[in-house]
This record gives sequence, C-alpha cells and structure tokens, in this order.
Amino acid sequence: MNEKDRSVSDEEWAAFVEAAKKDGVGTGPVPKARKGRPSGRGDARPDRAEQPQPEGWRTGPAWGETDRRSGRGRRVKGVVGIAVAAGVLLVALRPQLVTDHLPEGLGGPGETTPLAAESARPTAAPSEEAFPDGPTLREPFRGSPALRWADGAAGIETPRARAVDWMSKDEVAAALKTAKDFLVAANLDPAVINGGRPTQALALLDPHQPDVRSGMEKGLARATDKNDPTLLFSRFAPAEAKLVGSVVKTRGRMTLEAGTGAYADHVVIHTDYTFVYPVVKVRPGADEVARTVVRRQITFALPDPGRYRATKGKLSLSRMNSSAGNDDCDRPKDGFFHPLFAEDLAASPGAEASGPASDPYDRSKDLADLPQECGRLTRS
Repeated sequence: MNEKDRSVSDEEWAAFVEAAKKDGVGTGPVPKARKGRPSGRGDARPDRAEQPQPEGWRTGPAWGETDRRSGRGRRVKGVVGIAVAAGVLLVALRPQLVTDHLPEGLGGPGETTPLAAESARPTAAPSEEAFPDGPTLREPFRGSPALRWADGAAGIETPRARAVDWMSKDEVAAALKTAKDFLVAANLDPAVINGGRPTQALALLDPHQPDVRSGMEKGLARATDKNDPTLLFSRFAPAEAKLVGSVVKTRGRMTLEAGTGAYADHVVIHTDYTFVYPVVKVRPGADEVARTVVRRQITFALPDPGRYRATKGKLSLSRMNSSAGNDDCDRPKDGFFHPLFAEDLAASPGAEASGPASDPYDRSKDLADLPQECGRLTRS
C-alpha cells in the first residue's frame, strides 16, 4: 500500500494532536489584553417625567448606582502563533493526519453544514483542535469555528413577536426589526466596516436621549478613551485594513421581556452577538488574512411614550458591553479597529503577548464576568 494512501490509526492521530499542542501548531493568535476599559455598561433608571440622560454615551444611558462595577470593556490584542517546523513538515508529508480527523465545520466531513440558530447561551466554547493551516483570501474562515456560522444579517434572528407590557404584538414585531436593523447598520454595513460613518444606525436611536447621540457624534469626530465608537460600531481604519470578500460571520441571540423594577413600563430587548471579520492589509499584493472577532451585548429598554418622553419606533440604549479580539490595544483610540498581522509581530519581536488568555469564540460567559484588560487570545 502506498504511504499516501495509508489510513491513520487513532493512536497516530492522538500522538500528532498532542505533539502539535506542545509545539504550538495551529494555536493561532496569542494575544495581549487590556482590562479596565469601561465599555459603557450600566442600568437605566428612568424618570417618569423624562427619559434620563447618561453621564456619557459610552457608559450607556441612565446609569444605575447598583451595577457600575461591571461597566467595563475589554479589547484583546491578537498575536499570531508560529508553528514549529517539525509539526508543519509532518502535516505537509502526511496531510491526512489532519483531514481524516477534523470535526464537522472545521475542515472535516460536512464542514459547510450550517449550525442551528443559537437558542440559549452555550455551556462551553467551541471545541479546539490543531489547525496548521490558517485563513486565505479564498477561504477567510478556514480553521475557525465561524466557518459554520450564519452569513451576516442571516445570523441575527428575532424572537417571535408577542404582546408585551404596553406594546401590541405588531409594535413588538416592529421594535425587534428595528433592533436588528441597528445591529446590521452598526456591524455589517460594508461602508461602516471600511471606516465610514454609521449614519443609518445613529438615525435609529431615540433623540430624547440627546447625550447618547451627541457622545457618539463626538467620538466619531475625535475618539478618546471615554468616547470610543468601536464600543458600538465595527470600523476598520480605511488606510490600513479592508474586509476580505463580502461576508462577515455572525452568531448570537436576541430575547424579549417586560421590564421590572427600574424598567417598569419598558419593553426590554437583550442582544448578544459575535461578529467575525476577515481582513487584509490595504496594500498592493497583500495576501495575509487576519480575523478580528467582536462580541457585543446591548440592551434596549423601550419606555411607554404615554408615560415617558420617548419617540415611538426609536431605540433607547440601556446597557452595552463590547469585546474585540485581535485589535491592537496599544494604539491610541481613534474610532477604528487595528488588527495585527503575523508580519507586524515578526517586525516587533518584543511584542510577545501577556495577560490572561481568552477564546474570542467562547460565548458561554457574560462579558462582564471576563477579564477586563488586554490579554492573550487562544485563537482568532
């Protein structure tokens, strides 16, 4: 029997995976992380005479006194791991070691089968395997759990509409659609991703929260640590990086409930989505693909216009929290993501990652419960 036709035993595969893990094959980015960046997470405690105004848009409208400690955001700097020569050579000579054993969705049988929609928070991160091969211009999601995720807006499914509190079933359906429209405009609009202004997303916000809108406007004009548009909008510096192809992978869920306590007379929409952006440098001949993984948890609390100053059909922000995997957190805030590429790291040998490790594809935990500083990515 020919060597290339010989099947691989389970023992051989187990030995290869163990060796690959020890040697760093396919571990992907090994990031730096920064903690303690407020992401703008807070509670809205509305005044019945008027919608409360936030201290700053990045901290979310109407902060509650009971939840400030969790109002932090996190950015993760991606550092691309380098596979050792021995492991790469082994796969080059024996590619079936990998291809014969990959799970579905990551290069194995049935890899293009889409995952069912997320109906509840996962209990664990997607399985990790050794992947000697990374993304390419033709296959930008290669080796990523996002390969089986939905494309773009198809991954943002709204729950079934029903009458809730002061809203009729039709009004709830319209509100859910508006929430989805906002997420699409803020995270999936090609013009916004390539550095443009998120005009459509801004137009969906309630003008009775003027400080929220004005804070965003200030951040878009001149970003600071306090007013950072990337906490809500996915934008890459147009002179540095651009999207590969036209697909952004999306996964998450949206839920609906009647507000209680401080949110009485509100219809509350919770959203939790992860977006995966494959990008390449804006340079002739550039072919190295990097991925930035952004997770956003945003809550909209829609007050009864009969009892509060509010605009029917518009969205009121209540809470927001954001995490960006493979975004250079050493860069000053300028309103854009700055993904790191292997060539950048090779040129800066002192940029080894440090800090707590995290998996940007892990959706099993609340963002507020994760490390809040720049840290290391296990993959991207």
